[in-house]
This record gives sequence, structure tokens and C-alpha cells, in this order.
Amino acid sequence: MNKKLVIEGGSKLQGSVSISGFKNSAIAIIPAALLAGDNCIIDNLPNISDVKVLAGILKSLGATVIDKGNNTLEIDSRNITSCSYADYEVAKDIRASYYLLGAGLGRFKRAVGVYPGGCSIGSRPIDQHIKGFEAMGAKVSIEHGLVTVEAEKLVGAEIYLDVVSVGATINIMLAATMAEGNTIIENAAKEPHIVDVANFLNCMGADIKGAGTDVIKIKGVKELKGCNHTVIPDQIEAGTYMIAAAATKGDVIINNVIPKHLEAITAKLKEMGVDVIENGESLRVVASNTLKSVSVKTLVYPGFPTDLQQPMTSLLTKAKGNSIVTETIYDGRFKYVDELKRMGANIKVEGRAAVIYGVNRLSGAKVSACDLRAGAALVVAGLVADGVTEIENVHYIDRGYDKLHEKLQGLGAKIKRINE
Repeated sequence: MNKKLVIEGGSKLQGSVSISGFKNSAIAIIPAALLAGDNCIIDNLPNISDVKVLAGILKSLGATVIDKGNNTLEIDSRNITSCSYADYEVAKDIRASYYLLGAGLGRFKRAVGVYPGGCSIGSRPIDQHIKGFEAMGAKVSIEHGLVTVEAEKLVGAEIYLDVVSVGATINIMLAATMAEGNTIIENAAKEPHIVDVANFLNCMGADIKGAGTDVIKIKGVKELKGCNHTVIPDQIEAGTYMIAAAATKGDVIINNVIPKHLEAITAKLKEMGVDVIENGESLRVVASNTLKSVSVKTLVYPGFPTDLQQPMTSLLTKAKGNSIVTETIYDGRFKYVDELKRMGANIKVEGRAAVIYGVNRLSGAKVSACDLRAGAALVVAGLVADGVTEIENVHYIDRGYDKLHEKLQGLGAKIKRINE
């Protein structure tokens, strides 16, 4: 089925939008439910394809997964007796399937999974995950596209991550939860979803301290139990709507957010001349001034998030003057720039940096998303372009944005989805 988004640009976004649960939390928490060997209820899950795929993988392993409505899943993992998923077609497009390695290793001391896939945005090795598993006594092998991790017993260890890695931090945390003794992760990632996953694990009976700092301490426990958990709001979805509001010279209230998680994007928008007003769990974004050019460098949290680099670049095409975007996290995250150029953007990429020369107008064109956040960038560009933009490869966007076109329609955008 050829799915695409069709956008007629030129409408100012106005009104209010409510943010869904955090994709990056959900895709770790669902595999983590395997550790309980019990019944867990997880709510505020985003209605996205990655969540559905992971729920399907747990079902294939023997879990009972019930959709209770209102973005809530009930996951009963008591009937799972091993963790081995080898369906390449299912797992190849979702990098978060690797969290089943940490969860399976923690509960069963063995897990087998497809080498992780996901968006093509450059090199994303799992060497730090492997380093952590091996430090706790596991043997890791990669053969025929499958990763096998197993240990006679897991023993807590001191693990220093050579690079700050969200995935490795979470995966080691999952495995260490039921290891013997204490595990210390140094140079740990500090993103909000690290804290959310730790809170979920602690709710199940884990003993994790320091999540949200660069040192996480885990005291192993013998068993976990089921619990209820609410996923935090999605800071990347919120940031995308903030950027879209600014790009269209709009006035949008964004509800169900944690403003502290958005400080980096808020600061850049204010630097560009956009008004961002905080009010409890909502933000109002008002863009009535000429947009100023800025320099942006992606960094690990609390720096500017790499997942907003692409939408931000689309916004900067409308800024007066020249802007520079430097990508420090992934080495292949400017592939979408050629699509923006088809719409009239003037961007020069040199290695991990892009110089964006502001233009008076973008024009609608047929373009194709090459990954999830690139899709969001093309949507932002389409909203401000003259004429009609058709975006193909919408399945990428479906991986991370809950009801994107419907929410944008609610803000006055002329956007529709076509499933052919």
C-alpha cells in the first residue's frame, strides 16, 4: 500500500494540541515488562507502529497482550519461558527490539534476537551494550544476523560507557536489575526516558538510584512483580509542534508536556525571536516576528536533541541570514537535505555540519522521507511551502508520531493522508 501525506502549505497553525506518550520511553518499557514475569498495565502509550510491533513480538514469545483502549496495554508475561525472536522481517525496522536482549538476559540469563535495524541515520553500533553484558559475565555472539547473549549467572559490575549511549544505558540497566550484587553505570545517558524506564523498573521492585545523572547504581533483586505505569509525554513530538508553530508564524498551545524536558528547543526558538510562554504543563508558542538565524549543535541531554535536528533545519530555511547546524550524535543524519533542496531550500552539507541559507519561499514538491525525523522535517517544510507537497514513505512517520495529520488538521493545517 502506497501511503502518503498531501499538504497544501500556507496556513498558520492555531489552537491547541495534546502531546502523546513518549515513543522513546514506550519502546523500552514494553520489553522491560518481560522482566516482571507478571501482569503489567502501561498507559499513555503512543498509538504508533513501533509500539504495535513490540507488542506483537511479546505475543510471539508467549505473553498475553490486551489492548484496553485509551492508549493502555495490559502485558502478562508469566507464560513466557524463553526470549528468542528471530523474525527478521518484523525486527529489522525497529532498533528498540534490542531491549529484549537486556530484559531476556536479566530474567532468563539468555536471549536471542535479530541484529537491530531502525532508521538509516548513520552508524549506531551496539558495542557498548555488549561491553556491559560481558562485564556482568555474559557471553555474546553474533552469527547469521542473530545476537545471542547468555550467562550461567549475572554478577554486578562497574561499567564505564566509552560514549554516552541511551540504548546501552537502558539495556545494561535491564540486565542488571536481576543480577547478583551491585552494578554501577558510569558516563550513563541522562535523557528523561532513562528516568522513566528506571521508575517503571523500581515500580516492579527493582532498586535503581541515580537515573537522570551520569552515574546509575543498581542493586540486583531476586524477583520483580507486576505494576501500573504511566509513560511520560513525548518531548520530541512536543518539540516538533513547537517548530511547526514557529515555521508557520502560528499561535499554538501545546498541552501535556514537561517544560523542563524542552528547555533546549525553547531556548533556540526564543533566540530566533519566537515567544514561548510556559504555563504549568503546557507551552504557548507565538511566532509573530521575523525569524533570526542561529547556530544549533546536537548534544546528549540536556543539550539540543538530535531527533529535532531535521525539523529544526526545515525551520531555519525560513530564517533571515545563514544558520549552521552541527550534528554530533549520528554521522548520517543529513540524508534528507536533498529532499528539502527539491523544495527550494539552499543548504550546503559538509561532513557533520550543514549551512542553511535562508530563502524567501519554499515550493511544494513530491518528496520522500528517508527516516522518521526526516519525515517530520518534510512535514514542517510542506506546511510553509507554496503549493502542494506530497510526502512518500509515510511508514517512517508512523513509527514515531501519533495521529500526526489529524492533530495538524486540528490546528488548521491543510493536510490529508492517502492510502492507495
